[in-house]
Amino acid sequence: MTAKNYIQNLFISPRWYLLLIVSTLLFVISFFISWLFEAAIVFATLLMLATVLDFYLLFLQKGSVQAVRIMAPRFSLGDENIVRISLVNLYPFQLTLKIVEQLPEQFQKRDFIRSRIIKYHSRETITYSLRPVARGEYNFGAVLCYAQSPLSLLQRKFEAAEETTIKVYPSYLQLKKFRLLATTDSLFTGAKKLRRLGHSMEFEKIKNYVQGDDIRTINWKATARSGGVMVNTYTDAREQQVYALIDKGRSMKMSFDGMTLLDYAINATLSLLNVVLMKHDKAGLLTFSNKLGNLVPADKRSGQLQHIVEALYKQQTEFKESDYETLLAAIHKKINQRSFLLLFTNFETLSSLERQLPFLKKLTARHLVCVVFFQNTLLKQIHEEQPDSTEGIYIKTIADRFDYEKKQIVKELRRHGILALLTTPNQLTVDVINKYMELKSRQMV
Repeated sequence: MTAKNYIQNLFISPRWYLLLIVSTLLFVISFFISWLFEAAIVFATLLMLATVLDFYLLFLQKGSVQAVRIMAPRFSLGDENIVRISLVNLYPFQLTLKIVEQLPEQFQKRDFIRSRIIKYHSRETITYSLRPVARGEYNFGAVLCYAQSPLSLLQRKFEAAEETTIKVYPSYLQLKKFRLLATTDSLFTGAKKLRRLGHSMEFEKIKNYVQGDDIRTINWKATARSGGVMVNTYTDAREQQVYALIDKGRSMKMSFDGMTLLDYAINATLSLLNVVLMKHDKAGLLTFSNKLGNLVPADKRSGQLQHIVEALYKQQTEFKESDYETLLAAIHKKINQRSFLLLFTNFETLSSLERQLPFLKKLTARHLVCVVFFQNTLLKQIHEEQPDSTEGIYIKTIADRFDYEKKQIVKELRRHGILALLTTPNQLTVDVINKYMELKSRQMV
């Protein structure tokens, strides 16, 4: 190691400065108490020798500190992602470590400092979690370790882990959370199971009657030919087209708990379309704002979900008014088969809906449309409070007006045969999956 490297990696600990102050005070006091002068010289000499010894232990003695940052190859948007730093002490004595993690700038944290005492040739692990609220690339700096020997007079800096870039994708952790929904007919959040209304229109096979089969499914022609009672069996209708339509206009820029409504819609879309594929329907995606965005045609091939993930990863909110006429034209041109269209958008007032209602009505003429929009949780909280001042009454009156508008939007959509789902950002994923499962059980999809 060169002299320049020594200087760059050498730091003096607070203990050394404290002892230096004590030594200085002894010399000052010795002007008045002469016998303390020899004690001051001895103390200063010992401090100098201890400093030299500490330098030898940290820089000339064979040893080092190693660290490895352990985390998933990509982060999940809006979820707590676990990160571990594994530390190894290769010195032949115990170390006191101060670890400084250089987090990505998106988290705006510059005070991530941890301390650990590691015995010689031992390993320690630091575990923490990060919740990203925006998609994109996140750059981690090196992990800086400041090592102290048992003397704790000097510190040696190690850049123990390399710089790392990781991508934040739409919430793949939610896929695991809601995967069970694709294999059962139950709904989340305590919703009751829905009674199936008759049979699906998709015939599966004819089989021998066994006790418990519905006698209404008896196939009399097959029974007459075989001499035994035969029944028809049915399976859920498959290969229906389900499209998630995501509005990227300025109405989706609104933030909730650090994430935009667009990001909540993206997370919900990924979980929903995963369930759609597992139910053997075709999943597709279309994004739009003032112009058409990405289109992933509905399919159920093995790599379809990955195509959807990559398309969702690239979406960004735009500050322009969404053009529903362009959306209507694109759907008429590119989606010929009747499909279930889940439109993620946000109508704040009845007048904003009325501008787009003619296009939504035309969509409903050819497809099953469900408009998903959001409750303003802050206004909802104000609506539920009891004001104790004139200003509070005024604010609550405005909140009540907005809440009334949201309910009127739902009524207006349903009056024109358009399904409506008003939900909060936190409940969005659960509610849209439940809506799909409900419509599936009613054979509307």
